[in-house]
Amino acid sequence: MVIEELRAVQREHGYLPAEALAALAQRINVPLYQLHGVASFYPHFRLTPPPAVEVRVCGDMTCHLRGADEVLLAAEERAAGLAGTKIDHVSCLGRCDRAPAVSVNDVILTGMTPEKVGDLVASVAAGARPEHHEPTPEAVSLRTDPYGSEGRYGALRAFVESRDVDGLLKTLKASDLRGLGGAGFPTGMKWDIVRAAAGSPKYIVCNADESEPGTIKDRFILDHLPHLVIEGMILAGLVVGAGEGIIYIRHEYEAQADRLERELAACRREGLLGPNVLGSGLAFEMRVFVSPGGYICGEESALLEAIEGKRAEPRNKPPFPGTHGLWQKPTVINNVETFAFVPLILVKGVGPFKALGTNGASGLKFVGISGHVARPGVYEIPMGAPVGHVLYECAGGVLGGRALKAFAPSGPSSGYLPASMVDVALDFASLQKVGSMLGSGAIVVCAQGTCMLDMALNSVRFFRNESCGKCVPCRVGSAKLVEILERAAHGQGAVHDYEMIHDLSDAMRLASICGLGQIAPAPIQSVITHFADEIEAHIVRRTCPSGVCPVSSS
Repeated sequence: MVIEELRAVQREHGYLPAEALAALAQRINVPLYQLHGVASFYPHFRLTPPPAVEVRVCGDMTCHLRGADEVLLAAEERAAGLAGTKIDHVSCLGRCDRAPAVSVNDVILTGMTPEKVGDLVASVAAGARPEHHEPTPEAVSLRTDPYGSEGRYGALRAFVESRDVDGLLKTLKASDLRGLGGAGFPTGMKWDIVRAAAGSPKYIVCNADESEPGTIKDRFILDHLPHLVIEGMILAGLVVGAGEGIIYIRHEYEAQADRLERELAACRREGLLGPNVLGSGLAFEMRVFVSPGGYICGEESALLEAIEGKRAEPRNKPPFPGTHGLWQKPTVINNVETFAFVPLILVKGVGPFKALGTNGASGLKFVGISGHVARPGVYEIPMGAPVGHVLYECAGGVLGGRALKAFAPSGPSSGYLPASMVDVALDFASLQKVGSMLGSGAIVVCAQGTCMLDMALNSVRFFRNESCGKCVPCRVGSAKLVEILERAAHGQGAVHDYEMIHDLSDAMRLASICGLGQIAPAPIQSVITHFADEIEAHIVRRTCPSGVCPVSSS
């Protein structure tokens, strides 16, 4: 439990003092160099004392669209001359529906304005403590929950009584349920692979580490449907023969982690977890693992490395986690949303579940929508509903009644599509046909007046910042892409940059170890495809049509 031990030391001291690390290394019999290597990898850990006032402003994608640059500038201006005050950037804090967000002495605050952040810097510098107010989730009726307020864990009780493993797997396969964290691998097939894999013990892991800009749906599900996620994991454990389940959750989701802990405690009291699940003679236990931070931890093998107390560097594949997962044992890894849909399918049946979709797609989908939108948030929609349905009917349209210019169907990984494609269906096949992806369902809206080169630069910069650095194509390629786009934004681009972007993109896609490096060029590739005139304006005419980039003021 290296990560938990490091977290305990930091909780005591506020950082990881050298002498405390040395003492920990001796106590848990781990080489000091290894502990230091782990601690230095994760953004959550500090190796030096923190400043008295530390304000970190999220400037990624949605926060960027909602004024983070002005917030950062105001914080820097107010902090000038204040001793012990540090202003810095932080990667996405998972509050895209309340952007822009900042972290003040590790307390997350949302809905920031230049005026608010200026007052905040001054008050904290004067000794005030920032207070985080996590909104209480509003009660909502969701079609995903087959139980309502009564009869929870009915699918689990029915399975324990029937022990029909083959029937359950057949039902999942027939439902067409796929991984909903990005990859889209068929769920029933994944469970079947782990069930048949040699080796024990086996593990169930829930990936609740959504850290990509715009991605907020899992937080919503954990707020409203934690019982379905847990039930899906218990069912997976009993089906494949696993004895332990682990929910890997990002450390910024403290309220959601607490909610999960309360639900797990209730499950133990009711006999749903433990050495004898519902008197079946089957054992299954669960725990919550809080991430030490980093977007790369959302990659399944990097996540496993983190749980094992190592640096979260993706593994080479094959072998895959289904046969060589946690501690090199067979492991099911699914997303929060995927696990949550399992009870619905088993209770309602394949036909009714598939009928919830539209336009030929099956089931439901949770999507987050943010950026230039009137009502940002998370919405439960039929799989296959068009983007326009979410934007105009659910989220109230483009902010301020402006015209739509572009949107990302799933954060920076999906690239950007033009307004003319707003009727594209939100399902795997439809988005793949237009060169994008369903991903994790994180729609980010860009109104007219947005510079698309600026948005591509913002997205690629995020990937560069979050690269673990293990493989050269990603580490060097993402940095080079940022360099090229920054030159273009400053009016210093060259025509041969097009060829360089193409070559870098191919190299990263073909040679990067994991999905981060493979998808990092997507934002600029999509902008070149759909907004070629804007790229040409920056590189050839050395002007920004939207008046956003530095070239406009040069």
